[in-house]
Amino acid sequence: MENQNKQYIQWFPGHMTKTRRQIQSDIKLIDIVVEIIDARIPVSSSNPDLAELIQNKPKLVLLNKCDKANRNATKQWVDYYSKLEIKAIPVDCKSGKGLNQFVPSVRSILADKFKSKQAKGMKNPILRVMIVGIPNVGKSSFINRIAKQTRAKVEDRPGVTRGNQWYTISKDLEMLDTPGVLWPKFDDMTVGEHLAFTGAIKDNILDIELLAVDFLELMMKHPTQEFLQRFKLTESDIKDKSGYDMLAVVGRKRGMLISGGEIDTERAASLVMDEYRDGKFGNITLEYPGE
Repeated sequence: MENQNKQYIQWFPGHMTKTRRQIQSDIKLIDIVVEIIDARIPVSSSNPDLAELIQNKPKLVLLNKCDKANRNATKQWVDYYSKLEIKAIPVDCKSGKGLNQFVPSVRSILADKFKSKQAKGMKNPILRVMIVGIPNVGKSSFINRIAKQTRAKVEDRPGVTRGNQWYTISKDLEMLDTPGVLWPKFDDMTVGEHLAFTGAIKDNILDIELLAVDFLELMMKHPTQEFLQRFKLTESDIKDKSGYDMLAVVGRKRGMLISGGEIDTERAASLVMDEYRDGKFGNITLEYPGE
């Protein structure tokens, strides 16, 4: 039984319009654009306006949070980008996994550009990298790792970086960070929903209970063993249940009761979304190539 009352999610704070203009202004200074996307939702977390914004600049893709995504799905995405002649690297910016490939990949992609700058008489050419990505995708964690410093503010909530910042990576590499930017309208409701599931859109502008209901209905179609074990469920326990039913089950099993024995579904909803985002339901990819 599917929920027929899905919320229509849109989010485009004013500072994001400013960010778009800043990217358009700065792109002439840049040699390569690195887009950080969420390996669990590579389509929904990639800005469709980016191709227009970066013009003809080379692009490198970092599939972040690969530790929370299905490993086979991530491999499929790497192959997908390879067919588009775009290199994609699975990474986990918090732990640093995969980031040792970043600098060598940038230098490899820009090898001809580096030689061209030398041929023009530049003794020590500097290659400039622009980092882009939607809010809460892990840009600040990435920059802290790569720049080996903690000047970039890192918080597990969207929209904390406000101004563009330059970082020196090495004698021949400089990096420009940009605030997270979404796009004015999500043409597909699923995009907004997936962004909300993973925390790219602030919970305080959403109906968290409805979001959790939608997520639970998705989980019931393809339940992971970790999800079932987390709440001591069998597949028969969730058969023919609605998302609302499952939210009540979660609240009851975790003892989230209020006066009169009523279940605190708002608290249960927050728990469901927090545990999914923490990877406690297993490695779950919501989008696959070709879907």
